[in-house]
Amino acid sequence: MPLPGTLDRFVAEERERHGIDTLPLNERAVLHLHKLPQFHRDPFDRMLICQAIEHDCVLLTPDPLIVQYPVRTRW
Repeated sequence: MPLPGTLDRFVAEERERHGIDTLPLNERAVLHLHKLPQFHRDPFDRMLICQAIEHDCVLLTPDPLIVQYPVRTRW
């Protein structure tokens, strides 16, 4: 799919158009890692779980392993 400009500009414009904020990774979220049970072995998914816990966000996922964690999910 051709973009109407550069990727960084396209992403910024789409974020603004849809009211999407970025969620930076912070130390407090990372510190949740040691508290998580080992249901899920994927480190990226585990960080998403930590971010959702730290910032009280809903994760949009169909992953049956993620729903085992104390995090709100929707699909």
